[in-house]
Amino acid sequence: MSGKKRASPGTDTEKNPLESVELSDQDAQKLQDVQKQIERAELLLERRGHATLRPVYEKRREVAKVIPKFWPIALMNHPLIGFQAQHNIDRIALSYLEDMWVARDPKEPRCFTIEFHFKSNPYFTDSILKKEYKYVPPPEAASEQPDEDGLTPTMLSFAWARDVKPSATKIHWKDPENALTKLHPRVEEEDVEETDVPAEAGSFFNFFEVASDPFDIGTTIANEVFIEATDYFLGNVPSDEIDSEDEESDDDDDEADEIDLEKPRSKKLKKD
Repeated sequence: MSGKKRASPGTDTEKNPLESVELSDQDAQKLQDVQKQIERAELLLERRGHATLRPVYEKRREVAKVIPKFWPIALMNHPLIGFQAQHNIDRIALSYLEDMWVARDPKEPRCFTIEFHFKSNPYFTDSILKKEYKYVPPPEAASEQPDEDGLTPTMLSFAWARDVKPSATKIHWKDPENALTKLHPRVEEEDVEETDVPAEAGSFFNFFEVASDPFDIGTTIANEVFIEATDYFLGNVPSDEIDSEDEESDDDDDEADEIDLEKPRSKKLKKD
């Protein structure tokens, strides 16, 4: 007697119960409403968190000011920033950095201004270099009324690429012909349709003199280096290697000696 062989559970003959889920309009709306509440709560927490941390960062600021090369070393120990400052002449110029600060927009804490404070140096006359990431709300925000916490619907639908405009700062070079951004300019990709990332970043100081920030240097400094500055200074943050076709930068024009900005790497914070 012959019979049909029954399919084993999980074979292709059985319909996958996870292929599709029926969702009513009412349930979909409920999910969207809850998601908006979550985003609102997260934004309020972020705003309060920055306000709470500010006085602590100010205390660290005073301590860091008396530690030689605190901020240059913290920056260079971040793999992205260290890669972007791969020209030795950039690192020498950054060795004059004595203070760094990130000022958050009190109404929109996801936006900020980065301040680099320099002591007198042979490269430029500016004592402070700034780069602002300004919140530019979309046109519909003009007709919105903020709620009791000062939030508007457009704030809850915040999009970095749409709502943030980075600025450029003119650097007053002591020798314009040998300005670092002139010696090592940012080189744009020939086929701009293929990528929006420049073919060559050039000098780190292009970060200030060029408004666009295709390498996300600003958000890296504000959201990573500034927040975890002590760990970056001591080398306690694991670093990922960034691949480069040119492992050795072409610095034949740099006559200055190599500046060691990674000396404190051997120190470790004691973890509980």
